Amino acid sequence: MKHWKVLVASVVVGLVMSGAWMARAQEIVIGFSGPLSGPAAEYGQDMLYGIDMAVNEINAGGGITVSGKKHKIKLEKLDDRSDPTAAVNNARRFRNMGAIAVYNGVFTTIAAMNKINQEKGNEFLLMAYTSTPKLYEMGNKLLIGTTAPPFTVYLDQFIASALKRGYKKVAMVVTAGAYGEEWRDAFRERWTKVGGTVTADKPANYYTETDFSAPLAAALATKPEAMLIGGPSATTALVIEQARGMGFKGAFIVIDQAKLDYMAYLLKGYKLMNNTIGVATPMSVPVPASIAYEKRYKATYKRMVTSEGFRNYGATIALARAIEKAGTTTDVYKIRADFHKALPINGDTIPTEIFGITEKGGLLINGSTQTVENGTLTPPIQYFWWIKSDGEWENIKKVTKSTANMVRLPN
Repeated sequence: MKHWKVLVASVVVGLVMSGAWMARAQEIVIGFSGPLSGPAAEYGQDMLYGIDMAVNEINAGGGITVSGKKHKIKLEKLDDRSDPTAAVNNARRFRNMGAIAVYNGVFTTIAAMNKINQEKGNEFLLMAYTSTPKLYEMGNKLLIGTTAPPFTVYLDQFIASALKRGYKKVAMVVTAGAYGEEWRDAFRERWTKVGGTVTADKPANYYTETDFSAPLAAALATKPEAMLIGGPSATTALVIEQARGMGFKGAFIVIDQAKLDYMAYLLKGYKLMNNTIGVATPMSVPVPASIAYEKRYKATYKRMVTSEGFRNYGATIALARAIEKAGTTTDVYKIRADFHKALPINGDTIPTEIFGITEKGGLLINGSTQTVENGTLTPPIQYFWWIKSDGEWENIKKVTKSTANMVRLPN
């Protein structure tokens, strides 16, 4: 009798373990590694919430159907505080959990993960939220660039706006690190080429610092008409507040990582941001899905909508569709190869339209700019930067659900 009890118990345990394994096998694991603490925490949190919202909605709708079977998505998250070593360690932990994709939003940590995500037997899709053109120089065959356009598109429009306003002298107080350095180098080259002067270059670490008085004092001593600033939105807002407190009355040109609406939220309005040039706020570019998305997002996360949430929400919806089109939950090369079959996804479905994907993995998303004048936002302008033919442009105009001003850039 005792022997039978032990045998039955073993069978029951085995069945339970088998059932648990089967339950886990039906889950598609994805990971998020980013700054969830420290000065850049809001930036990372907004990215995470966009992904989380998409995952919850996909799962609530029954999950992803592959070969007739339903699969739910499981999102794992870890803080890396924008540290490359921590990001790599997090990515390896996610891969040990079976993750097929890992999201990250800082180029220095993305570059570190780029070195490991194609290791044989441990491959994963690198869902990279950064606008640096260097992203696509890495030659990563499992890359999905989830933000667009390359920041050089914004840079050219910012410079055109600055010239129109008559600015000639600009000081730079941009975040330190590879991304900030790339922005500063590109701005200096293009600004001086059109006859402008860079009066000072005083980088500061927007990820670890909160007192910017020293670099600001050095920059302001050169009497600039405008300052190129930026990093995560929260610390960029501090730079604006501190610069105004030090008597600066000129203009701000804000790199694309910092968002006007979130900074206005922290600064209690746009008054301190007068004469600022930056990336358009998400809710100012109207598509049908935006209002409902904003309502759901605010109700769930009790915070304002940002581009980080917008873009990563859309990228996750696209990833889910790509998995279905590829017909596999494990073959990341097949999912990457079939990603284009999931696109386009227009503004009836997601609040940031995705029109396609480049050969190097960049999602085709328009870029929009906006300025602050007399304490209020001007209407946004959408820039379509990848169009190569009149036929493609006409098709874009048919597909888009946006009603904002659209501009086709030379290509």
